[in-house]
Amino acid sequence: MSDNSPAMLTLNFSVNGVRHHCVMPASRRLAEILRDDLGLTAARTACDIGRCGACMVLWNHRPVNSCLIMAWQLDGAEIVTAEGLDTIPTARIVKAALTEENAFQCGYCAPGFVVTLTALLLERATASERDIREALAGNLCRCTGYHSILRGASRAVAMLAERTAIGSSSPSSASGFTNSLSLIDASSSAGPCTPISPNAPITPRGDSS
Repeated sequence: MSDNSPAMLTLNFSVNGVRHHCVMPASRRLAEILRDDLGLTAARTACDIGRCGACMVLWNHRPVNSCLIMAWQLDGAEIVTAEGLDTIPTARIVKAALTEENAFQCGYCAPGFVVTLTALLLERATASERDIREALAGNLCRCTGYHSILRGASRAVAMLAERTAIGSSSPSSASGFTNSLSLIDASSSAGPCTPISPNAPITPRGDSS
């Protein structure tokens, strides 16, 4: 009798600075692993086909839809979810700027937008409005009409310029985003994944603060 059980992989990868050892089927998606196994629910599930941006994470320094990343792609990867962004000065500025402009209403899409904008501004701190619009093409919002989000993104660019001018990496408070981002202890783990190292500082390329 043939064995129809899925092929299992042994994986080691980093999520928000924590190394994890996991054994799981090759066909599992990163979004499921983050939400169901690691308890990191800021990667929201919506379209499940990579078109809405709600499940966006940084994967090896690049913004990706975690619903499209499979387990077999994870070995050795470095992943940062919205829960881990507060360790990145640029991300804190992005959240402060979006909060200042009241960018979101329901907040469901907020983590994905913050991840995408953080990736953009880490690569291009002086991004133009065209750059911002192009970067956000894969992030959908059903509430705002995008104007407030674009204002917030432009404000983040201005705040980064101010930080550079005064040599400061301490943006204004973004405490209003706590609920929208569903911040959870990044070291939590359950199921097939086991943490194998403590939290380490997260410093994506482009952010030397």
